[in-house]
Amino acid sequence: MAGADWVGSEIKKLVPGAIVEVSDLHGTGDHFHVRVISDSFDGMLPLERQRPILDFFMPHIKSGVVHALDLKCMTEEQAKAAGNTVFDPHGEGEKQFMGIHIRRPKEK
Repeated sequence: MAGADWVGSEIKKLVPGAIVEVSDLHGTGDHFHVRVISDSFDGMLPLERQRPILDFFMPHIKSGVVHALDLKCMTEEQAKAAGNTVFDPHGEGEKQFMGIHIRRPKEK
């Protein structure tokens, strides 16, 4: 089990000075909603913002330590305008927002 504290501390190493908000969506330590807020993202495309974080976590996703990582990387201005961005593809109630959850086929 990875845990929200570990996810947050690793992202802070990758994006120094960022505000990192991690929600453990199920309390199981493997489904996370993460907001990374940094003005260093200004002028970058969404994938450019996410790539270093995704590259770090990919081995942990492939091994099953992290099952889901909903990643929102934004500037402070964008974060203020976005409000609550939590998305839980398996959730119900207030944590359930419109979205798509794609399951990758198991590797053979």
